[in-house]
Amino acid sequence: MDLIHPLVQAYAEKFTSAEDPLLGKINQQTQSHVQAHMLSGHVQGKLLELLSGLIKPRRILEIGSFTGYSALCLAKGLAPGGILHTIELREEDAAVARQNFNLSEAKDKIILHTGNALNIIPTLAEAWDMVFIDADKTGYIDYYKMIAPGLKKGAVILADNVLFHGEVLEQPLKGKNAKAIQAFNEYVQQDETMEKLLLTVRDGLMLIIKK
Repeated sequence: MDLIHPLVQAYAEKFTSAEDPLLGKINQQTQSHVQAHMLSGHVQGKLLELLSGLIKPRRILEIGSFTGYSALCLAKGLAPGGILHTIELREEDAAVARQNFNLSEAKDKIILHTGNALNIIPTLAEAWDMVFIDADKTGYIDYYKMIAPGLKKGAVILADNVLFHGEVLEQPLKGKNAKAIQAFNEYVQQDETMEKLLLTVRDGLMLIIKK
C-alpha cells in the first residue's frame, strides 16, 4: 500500500529545500539498488538534517548506513568537533557508503564500522546525543535496550520504518518484520522515561526524547 499518495510526496518534495549535489547523486545512484526503498530520500533526509541542526549533537550513532545518505544528512548538524559513528552489517553497502563519505566535506566527521551492531555498540565509549535506528527490524528492541538507559536528558532517538509499509495496520499482523516493529512501537510506548511522537513521514519515523 502507498502510505503517502505519490502526488502528495511530489508536492512535499517541491516545497522542501533541494538536496545538495552529492545527496542528489547518491539518491539517483541508489535507485538501481535492489533495496532502493531503504534510502531515507529527499524529504526524510531533510528532516534528519534539520533536526540534527536544531540539536547540534556532539556524538551521533547511526545503526544501518546503507549507501550513506542519511549519515550525510545527520552529519550536517554536528556541533564543532562532533563525530558520527555509523554501523553497516553488509560489506558491499559499507563500501558504497565509504566511497560516498570520501566525496563529502564531512568525511573527517564520520566513522564507519562494518559488522553486527550489537557487538560494535558496546565497544564505542561515547555518550550519544542523537541515535538513528534504521537496520534489521527484528533487532530494534535490542538496539533500544542497549542504548536508551545510558542516554542523558534531552538525548534523541529516531527510529525509521515504524509503519513498515503499512503492515502494522493489518489485522492479524503478518510477517516477522511487521510483528517486530509492532512490538518495538508498543515497547517504546510503555517506556515512561521517554517522550515519543510517531511521525507519518515516509514509512513512519518515531521521535523519542529522554526525559
